[in-house]
Amino acid sequence: MPKVGMEPIRRKALVQATIAEIGKAGSLDVTVAQIAKRAGVSSALAHHYFGGKDQIFLAAMRHILTVYGAQVRSALMVSKTPRARLEAIIHANFEAGNFRPEVISAWLNFYVLSQSLDGARRLLRVYQARLHSNLAHDLRPLVGDKADDMADKLAAMIDGLYIRHALRDHLVDEKHACDQVLECLDMMLGGNHDAT
Repeated sequence: MPKVGMEPIRRKALVQATIAEIGKAGSLDVTVAQIAKRAGVSSALAHHYFGGKDQIFLAAMRHILTVYGAQVRSALMVSKTPRARLEAIIHANFEAGNFRPEVISAWLNFYVLSQSLDGARRLLRVYQARLHSNLAHDLRPLVGDKADDMADKLAAMIDGLYIRHALRDHLVDEKHACDQVLECLDMMLGGNHDAT
């Protein structure tokens, strides 16, 4: 008989194990058995909870996005001006927990999987829409009609830094990556540090 109350703990362990195994492999070329072993559960139990590897991976990405979303909301709560809010959003993208190698590897594989799996495509669209909306909302008071275009550029730069880091072409730490996007924001705003 399964132990009452263990399902959430085991699900969480499987999600964490999925992120770790993808990070170790650098791809989705991992098995449910590898994930289950790392989580300390049986493959059968992993299948019972999630149904298959794609579903476990989507659960892992939902977890990553939930953590990221909470960090963005928390940063925005203490930011009073549009400029400060933009900086908070950018900082949240490169917070140490979000910019870990295994999380970056999961993101890269998430982009790839979204081309062939509807659930991943929908989840990616939600993330992209929220990032764009958050950026454009705080750019609008600063640049008016240019806000949507600038939000697209900043989002592309954030995604690009994740991709470059994942591909090991351009290893940067989270501070340097964040500084690069902030410099880009500065140029877009014409160097006006006092913009509100």
